[in-house]
Amino acid sequence: METKNIMIVGVGGQGSLLASKLLGHLLMEQGHDVKVSEVHGMSQRGGSVVTYVRYGSKVNSPVIDKGEADYIVSFELLEAARWLSYLKPDGQIVTSTQQIDPMPVITGAASYPNNLVEKMRAAGAKVDALDCLKLAEEAGSAKAVNIVLMGRLSHYFDLPDEAWQESLEAMVPPKFLELNKKAFELGKRA
Repeated sequence: METKNIMIVGVGGQGSLLASKLLGHLLMEQGHDVKVSEVHGMSQRGGSVVTYVRYGSKVNSPVIDKGEADYIVSFELLEAARWLSYLKPDGQIVTSTQQIDPMPVITGAASYPNNLVEKMRAAGAKVDALDCLKLAEEAGSAKAVNIVLMGRLSHYFDLPDEAWQESLEAMVPPKFLELNKKAFELGKRA
């Protein structure tokens, strides 16, 4: 199998590490060679972060270059647009419509760009945009945006639902498991 590439992008503190661990576990359990990069960027709350998940028959490097991502999973709209050049021509963006102002917007030096979903589509990207924050809150916690996104991403993988559930059970602490299962289902069915 050829190597597939997933970029998980967002803002520090949104749960990209759990999302990448969940995907890594899921794909390894399916028999793939998997490489997951460390979180790159300002992992303190508010800074831009990116994690790479690569899988296939044999994966030599955890790094994804421009134009190589099959999927970009984004916790925040501007981050999806920021990393667009890494998407393959036939790649898929799965993004939350949440908007978190970066420092230049907070300080008044810039304004948050309008119509980002339309602009990414106009650039040729396939964009699946969903209000993941609303769904996470419906599940019981705004912190479950990452798992809502994983539920949405599951649409693009030909893997049994049980495999996703087993990885959730393996990666999520028991006291948060039911909330995260609900968040996954809400993302999947949205």
